[in-house]
Amino acid sequence: MRFVLLGGGVFGVSLLVVMGQGGVASSLPFPVLVAVAGVAGLAAWQVRRSWWPLAAVGAVGYVWLVMWPPLLVASYYAGLTLSGRRLGAYLGGCLAVCGIAALAGARRSGPYELMTATTGNALFLALAVIGLPLALGLLVRARLDAARERAERLEHEQIMRAEQARAQERARIAREMHDVVAHRVSLVVLHAGALELRAPDEETERAAALIGGIGREALANLRDVLGVLRTPENSALRPPPTLEDLDRLLDQSRALGITVTRHDEGEARPVEQAVERTAYRVVQEALTNVHKHAGDAATDVLIRYRPEELEVEVRNEAPKEPPEELPGAGWGLVGLRERVELLGGTLRTSAQDGGGFLVIARIPA
Repeated sequence: MRFVLLGGGVFGVSLLVVMGQGGVASSLPFPVLVAVAGVAGLAAWQVRRSWWPLAAVGAVGYVWLVMWPPLLVASYYAGLTLSGRRLGAYLGGCLAVCGIAALAGARRSGPYELMTATTGNALFLALAVIGLPLALGLLVRARLDAARERAERLEHEQIMRAEQARAQERARIAREMHDVVAHRVSLVVLHAGALELRAPDEETERAAALIGGIGREALANLRDVLGVLRTPENSALRPPPTLEDLDRLLDQSRALGITVTRHDEGEARPVEQAVERTAYRVVQEALTNVHKHAGDAATDVLIRYRPEELEVEVRNEAPKEPPEELPGAGWGLVGLRERVELLGGTLRTSAQDGGGFLVIARIPA
């Protein structure tokens, strides 16, 4: 809108200027004067794309009819956008235009000669039409550059403060996890090792060995997480679990007394690592909930390869005996749903009529 107003203003002022000049302008038909002013206004309207056409129109109009509004606006935008050699070239071109106008004025009489060939008037006109708007453009650009630098500096400082706050929070979480979680899991591993050595029978020894192995794996995973929290940019994580590791996860649940059956449907094919990792976490969280809430309930795990998605279904039956409820944070399924939805998938959980529970995840693949 402001460029439309600028074009209209240049057109109106240019028309008034050429109509009041006399001399050459007085010998031209009125439609020609309107056309000349219209070209100047059109060039000013397009100045946001390129101001060179306006400068060309201003140079011709100044030499021909002393039509100064286009050259004034062009000088302002030159100061706003040019620097170095290009700015020097523009000033040289303006001096050439003033010189040509002075030579042309010396051969004419009347207002044209008075404005362009008289030294004082020519200098005043050049200063008002070229020098002042050019200086104003340079001043505005300097202020804009300074404001932009301040904004970039403030944004950089804000990012640095946010990064520092995140680093401090990660360090705090890492300390808490190390001091609380890692310490408790280490105690579980130590007690499991002691129980394995003093086990009264083979079944107890196998169970203690399984608990110790799971605890050591948890400590290794926890160590990776702590490394990410401490130095996220330099942490070297071991490869994340995928569907190839799913059987080992199911064997761990079977060793704890749960009947777990796996079914695969569709033609197995490679999918993105993030999809496989999320599918693994879905099964892992579902089996964890079975251990916590359903005890020895038989569980079916279904991996279904569809043309455009990977579907994971974990369904457990009602427990034979009410299990002892284990403590939990209650955020497992919430975090799992967030993980699935980040990949554009959906997670559905529901209690079954017979007392079981169903978890279904559909992940685009």
